[in-house]
Amino acid sequence: MSYKWLEWAKKIQSISQAGLTFSKDVYDIERYEELRNLSAQIMREYTGLEMQKIKDLFTNETGYPTPKIDVRGAVFNNNKILLVKEKIDDRWSLPGGFCDIGLSPSENIAKEIKEEAGYDVVPTKLLALLDMNKHPHPPQAYHYYKLFIQCEIIGGQARNGLETKGVHFYHEDNLPNLSLGRNTDTQIKLLFEFLRDPHKDTIFD
Repeated sequence: MSYKWLEWAKKIQSISQAGLTFSKDVYDIERYEELRNLSAQIMREYTGLEMQKIKDLFTNETGYPTPKIDVRGAVFNNNKILLVKEKIDDRWSLPGGFCDIGLSPSENIAKEIKEEAGYDVVPTKLLALLDMNKHPHPPQAYHYYKLFIQCEIIGGQARNGLETKGVHFYHEDNLPNLSLGRNTDTQIKLLFEFLRDPHKDTIFD
C-alpha cells in the first residue's frame, strides 16, 4: 500500500519546522506556520485523528528536524533470540526503545534490556543501522533510524518490565506475532545471519 500522503505530510512538516527554527522574517514565519498547519490537515484528512493529537505529534517539535533514533538489542541463547511482549499491542519485539539524552547507544540498550527483560548485558557489536522507510514497517508520523546491537548476558534473570508482559527466547523459524512498528520478521532473520557468521559486516540502510 502506498502512503505518499504521509511522506508529503512529513516532508512539509520538516520544511516548516526548519523554517520556523531559522527564519527571522515575520512574513516567512507566517508562511512556515501555514505549511505546518497544512501538514497537520493532511494527517487529519487521511487518518481521522483529532487535530490536537496531530499537533502534539507535529507542531510541538522544535529545532532542526532530524530522524529519531530507536535502539534494539539482539541477545542470543542456544540459537534463539530474546524477545519481549509489549503491553501496548500484545505483540513481541526485540527489547529497546528511543535513545535517551546523555547516554550512548550501548548504554541505552543495556538499560533497555535490563528494564524490559531483566538481564544484565554487555553490548558487543553494532549489527545494523536501518532506515525504517526502507523496510516494511507500518506508516508512522516520524522518521526513525533503528540501531540493532548484539549483546551478551552477564547476569540477571528474565523479568517483566513496566512496558512488557513477557520475556522469551525464540528460534528463527518459530517467531511469534511481532510488533511491526518496532521490528519486522525480515529484520530479525537478518540478525540471525550474524549468529551464523560472527564476522559478517555491519549492515546499513
